[in-house]
Amino acid sequence: MPESPKQEASPVDETPISPVRPDQGRRNSLENHLMHRPNRSELVDKNILPASSAAPGLQAHQKERPDPGELIKEGVLREDPRTAEQKYEEAIEEEYAKREGGA
Repeated sequence: MPESPKQEASPVDETPISPVRPDQGRRNSLENHLMHRPNRSELVDKNILPASSAAPGLQAHQKERPDPGELIKEGVLREDPRTAEQKYEEAIEEEYAKREGGA
């Protein structure tokens, strides 16, 4: 069954998708928006962004972690009777001992 030469292909619409005279304001709107975008520090101050510099995937896992109070209640952590200053001083002493080769 050969096709008859009288059958023509359907016409193709060749009109441009975008208008012929594009709006310059619309074209530069992203560039203008990015120029006036607030700094990262401003977004952190407004609690829009987290203060962490970790990757977003790690930040999500950090939010899922239980706080130390819950871990102490469940028996996973033991409560340390030392103050923060005592812990810091002991950590500094251990670090100096490691550097001197004593520990």
